[in-house]
Parts: sequence; structure tokens; C-alpha cells
Amino acid sequence: MAITRRFFLKSSGVAMASLAAAPSFLRRAALAQSAGAVSKDHPIIIAIFQRGAMDGISAVVPFGDRAYYSARPQIAVPQPKSGDADGAIDLDGFFGLHPGLASFKPLYDQGQLAVVHAVGSPDNTRSHFDAQDYMESATPGNKGTGDGWLNRYLQAKKDPKATPFRAVSFTSNLPRTLLGPAPAIAMTNISDFGVRAGQGNNQVAKGFEELYSQGMTDVLHGTGKEAFEAIKMLKKANPQQYGAGNGAAYPRSPFGQALLQISQLIKANVGIEVAFTDVGGWDTHANQGSSRGQLANRLQDFSQGITALYKDLGDRMSNIVILTMTEFGRTIKQNGSGGTDHGHSSCLFALGGPVKGGKVYGKWPGLAVEQLYEGRDLALTTDFRDVFAEVAARHLGSQNLNSIFPGFTPNPANFRGIIRA
Repeated sequence: MAITRRFFLKSSGVAMASLAAAPSFLRRAALAQSAGAVSKDHPIIIAIFQRGAMDGISAVVPFGDRAYYSARPQIAVPQPKSGDADGAIDLDGFFGLHPGLASFKPLYDQGQLAVVHAVGSPDNTRSHFDAQDYMESATPGNKGTGDGWLNRYLQAKKDPKATPFRAVSFTSNLPRTLLGPAPAIAMTNISDFGVRAGQGNNQVAKGFEELYSQGMTDVLHGTGKEAFEAIKMLKKANPQQYGAGNGAAYPRSPFGQALLQISQLIKANVGIEVAFTDVGGWDTHANQGSSRGQLANRLQDFSQGITALYKDLGDRMSNIVILTMTEFGRTIKQNGSGGTDHGHSSCLFALGGPVKGGKVYGKWPGLAVEQLYEGRDLALTTDFRDVFAEVAARHLGSQNLNSIFPGFTPNPANFRGIIRA
């Protein structure tokens, strides 16, 4: 069958993987990659957003604070006790990991995992949408910010040798944090990165590529041609040839499989510097559970996925930081449905070779009624931007923090010391 230009323009089944990049950028990047300019030693950040607001005081339990148990008679995680699999896993005599995060404990003991508690946004919104937007843009309270903080990092630290895969998100759409002028890619599956021709076949895809190579003058020509160069690069690298190594076992969940594919892209040396994915299920208004139940299952999938990624990447973790975040925490008191409602501060995790782990960072504000934010929530003692800024400066080597965090002056004195100097 002769494949014509009109066929492609009228066919609603033809789609391309989204590339937020200028054609000239992709051309230079393809040449750089083919010339072997991609280094294995550059710093990498893997950002993970826990959408829905994780309950920080059940994830990292302040069992040393008596008010924790009086506020949560049914859903509090028990204190650590020898032989009790349902008890919190003691970290420092005051804080303990939820049993669902048990796979994190060896990394904590090895100094490869740090916790920052009572961290979050200074904005008081309890809207998921607004709080996520503010955290991803890193401009709390400002809805007018056009780009995300990770995109601004990419803008501030230009790399003429960067490939189209410098910033990749394993999500159906480009996340807010990567929106902006700097090139970034969103994909849900490595194998789907290419031309998808609906009911067509390989002949359709081949014909589509040939049309672009024939000097079409319409607006799609340049972008389409350069997109095919990126597709060609990925096929040549063949990331899917890399299975999980070092005995790592990823969960079969969408989250676990996204992390597996991030590992594959890193191993394929296609030039990843920023990787992103997200995981939902944290909005536990009802039947949250204690050591077991809804939250426990989510925490187990979360920790086992990250631990598998860590194990899989092995020595490569020496220059990688995994940074987790959630838009806000939950109320201190349990509600009448055995759950928790929208709160304020929560906790985050940082893992990797550059991380100074084995410690819970942050000033603990206390859970007594007079110590709570608005009388109901964990008070904020660490602005999330101070943590993000430390990672951007000390790990990624950013020299222009004011451009990455507009309207906020990151102060090294406020850095929590989670990244090794």
C-alpha cells in the first residue's frame, strides 16, 4: 500500500512520544551521544512524588512523643519491642520506621538513607492540587510561576553535550516540576517510545519516518525528524537489555516497574541527569490502618521499589541521590473513619552515596496540643526548599540557586547537612 502524506495527517491513530525540545537541541544531542560524549560519572537526581499527602508521623513514628499515642488510639504504630513485628523499627531511640518501611532499615544503618521530619511548605493550603503545584514549582503561594524547579535547574546549568534524555519522567504527562523551556521527555514505557500507529503496523511507522526525511516544509518537519533521531538513539542503546542486577526484585506494581525502567535508562548511559516518577494512594481519609492495612501496603510497595532500585544500581549509586516528597502531611488526631485528614508538615527521604544518612534531620516541634500548627497538625520546622536547594547545590553543583528558587533565598546555614560536602 502506498502511504501518503494525507493518510498520516488525517489518521487519528498516529501519535508520537512527546518531546519538549527544540529540534536544534535534539540534533546536537544525538551527535554528542553518538560520539560517546555521555559520561557515566555525572551526578543524577531521581525525584519521587508521593501524591495524596503521606502521613509522615506513621511513616517515621515519633514513638518517643507521648502525645502521638493519645491522639491515635486505634491507628498509632506500636513502640519498638523485641520480637514484635508490628512495632516501629527503632532508629534513634525517639523515631522509628513503620514496619512497611522495613527494607529501608539496612540503608539507614549503612548511612545511605536520611530522613527529614517536620518538613513541608510554609503555605497553609490543604488543597492537593495547589500544594502539589507549589512544591513542584517551588514557589509556595504563587500560582503564576510558569516552570518547575527541576526545569529551572536544567535551564541554569546548561550542558551543550546533553542528550534528549537528560530529563525523563515516567508519567503519562510531563510533571509540573519539569515544565518549562528546558527539554524534557515523558514516557510511560520505554518500549512505547516511538511512533504508535493505532491499527497500523511497522510499515506505517516506516512510512511516517520516510515522509519526514523527504524535506516536508510544514511545521512538523523539523520536530518530527529530530524526534526520530531520539527514537533511533534509544533503540541503539536498547535499555531493556538490562535486567535487574545484584539480586534486586522490583514490585510488579506500576511504581516498581517505573523504577526498573529508570534503572535501565541509567545503565544504558543515554545521558540521564534528572529522572522523575510519582506514586499515589496516600490520601488515607478512612481505614488507614496501623502496622497493617491500607497505609502499610502502600509503604511496603514504596520502600521495596526504592530498595530494589538502590540494589540494582549498585556502585552507580555513588553519584545518585533519590529524593522523595509529598505535598503535605495528615492531621495528628485520627478521624471517625479510622483515617486522617489533610494536614501540614510531613517527612521526606533522601538516599544515595552522596547522602549523609543514618540520621533523622530537622527540629522536632512536638505533638502536644499547644505545639501543633493551627491546633491540629505537625508544625513546620524545615522549608522543603532548603532541602531541595541543598541537593541542587551540593549534589548537582548548581551555582545559581536564586534562579531555581525565585522569591526565596536559600541559606547554606539552613541546609540540613544531608549531602556530603
